[in-house]
Amino acid sequence: MANTDYKSTDALMRHLRDNGIAISGSSQKQQLINTGYFHGYKGYRFFVSSSNQLPFTSYNEINATIQYDTKLKSLLYGKIMFIETALKNIALNTIMTEISSNSIYDMYDKVISSYKNAPSSTPNDVKKRYQNNKLNLQGSIQNSIAAAYRKDNPKISHFYNNVNYNEVPIWAIFEILTMGDFGYLLSCLTMSMREKISRVIGINLSSDTYRELVYKYVYTLKDLRNAIAHNDVVYDTRFRKIEPSRPMKQCLILEIGLPYINFKTIGDYIILICYYLKLLKVSKTERKAFIREFEKITQEYKNLVNTNVSAVTIHPDLTSRMAILKNSL
Repeated sequence: MANTDYKSTDALMRHLRDNGIAISGSSQKQQLINTGYFHGYKGYRFFVSSSNQLPFTSYNEINATIQYDTKLKSLLYGKIMFIETALKNIALNTIMTEISSNSIYDMYDKVISSYKNAPSSTPNDVKKRYQNNKLNLQGSIQNSIAAAYRKDNPKISHFYNNVNYNEVPIWAIFEILTMGDFGYLLSCLTMSMREKISRVIGINLSSDTYRELVYKYVYTLKDLRNAIAHNDVVYDTRFRKIEPSRPMKQCLILEIGLPYINFKTIGDYIILICYYLKLLKVSKTERKAFIREFEKITQEYKNLVNTNVSAVTIHPDLTSRMAILKNSL
């Protein structure tokens, strides 16, 4: 049976015009081809959810939105990779110092929460949860090692193909952990170990009673990182999976001087990234340049779309929040 849903590029352009989107000419046709009708128009025609369609009137506005999103990804990805690498190295060094070893088994025994090492006052069901999390962590790490060896990743195969080595050291394992796996490992550490890592990083712990920020912020950035890596839409934070806890909000409110934080806008992710850049001793000059570039591409985008679109896509208090952020640098 013929596929009656298929439309040529010209037919898609007519379809867009029939739906109130001005599009014509070879230039816009090529834009539609390059960005794709499904990835481009259908992916960017709404804000956050498909029920919130944007009032575009021309394909120029759609293309401007796509280009804004692309520029954001380019701006953010390098910073997130830097933060991920730095946090992994800080955690790794702090763990190895604590256990005086580079053995993964020493890490499991000494600083991963389990039934055996839980405080005596811990309820039995919580002890079991710790143990289950530890077993899940061990399984996840073994799967990562097996996958790396199967792909002949030299960071792992070097140790298995050498008769002088008995196990893969922690530092090699950290090299192959995804950001999500790294966050899970942090969540499985004992609270005292999480506190030590948090203090080395410099996280404000005044509202973090259970020392959870060290991994919850990693999970928060992981969602953004994955969206960028998979070329998903990021500017409207539809990738957001985590509901920020009170400590996650309070830490940034105290540190930056914000009236609120909710991670429902891309500006809040800019704020979190800047917070980490400051903790990791990135120069004030570089941090200011990062914020300026974000403001620049946002203003350029705002100038290219009608006010009904920008009123939805750019949060009304973004400018004031960026001003507060710059004052906190």
